[in-house]
Amino acid sequence: MAHLGRRIFLSSIAVLMSIPAGASEIRHRTEYRVALGILPIARAAFVTQIDDDQRYQVSGNISSAGLADLVTNIAAKTNVTGVLHNDRLQAQRYYLYYKSGKRARTYEVRYRNGDIVSTTVKPERRQPRNWVNVKPGDMRSVLDPISGLIFPADTKLCSQRLPIYDGEMRMDLVLSPKGSEDFKTDGFSGKATVCGVRFVPRSGYRKGRKDIDYLSRSGNMEIWFAKADGANVYAPVYVRIPTQYGTVTITAVKYSAN
Repeated sequence: MAHLGRRIFLSSIAVLMSIPAGASEIRHRTEYRVALGILPIARAAFVTQIDDDQRYQVSGNISSAGLADLVTNIAAKTNVTGVLHNDRLQAQRYYLYYKSGKRARTYEVRYRNGDIVSTTVKPERRQPRNWVNVKPGDMRSVLDPISGLIFPADTKLCSQRLPIYDGEMRMDLVLSPKGSEDFKTDGFSGKATVCGVRFVPRSGYRKGRKDIDYLSRSGNMEIWFAKADGANVYAPVYVRIPTQYGTVTITAVKYSAN
């Protein structure tokens, strides 16, 4: 899946969470299964905490599994902090540590009122001649890749254009309605709203990359949103991502809140 796959994979997996309402302090744990076709390739666990002062933190660990672990060892740790504002999670800091084999890189993004104020990547990546630079206009009114796909219950889920920035790439995810499907996992059973997703690369990538061109032309990407009992938000429970190597699916396998 290369770098694009890493972005979509980590972003999608990180937002597979729901946040119950009604408690002054919330702690929520989720676990996930990632597969390429029928083959497991990764596992993940995330903890979301919202404190009494409406500040939140999401921490996660992701690791390769199955046959993917035989090819190369992949590990990632991510953390996002921010505030709950008008029933939306508004990020203030996003951090990602990603390691594939012996290579590691960190990304840190600082936000203020939805705008990007700084980005730090270590070590810095050399940009090729056909690199599409991120413009100042691309840094305004954007969402972080973790909490950017969690919505209040009254949102028209599948009629949105989501501006996402992950520390390097600026992309839009354009959602469209595709009906509903039954979904069941540990902690949830019911109807999920199915949105088709069109991937639109904006900047922060190498023009002409085959994986980016493939995904931007594909019409088969989907995100399923669900609203759990006692929750006042919708969040993804299932993601399907077409790649040149097959279809990657990310499935929530456990919800646990206290």
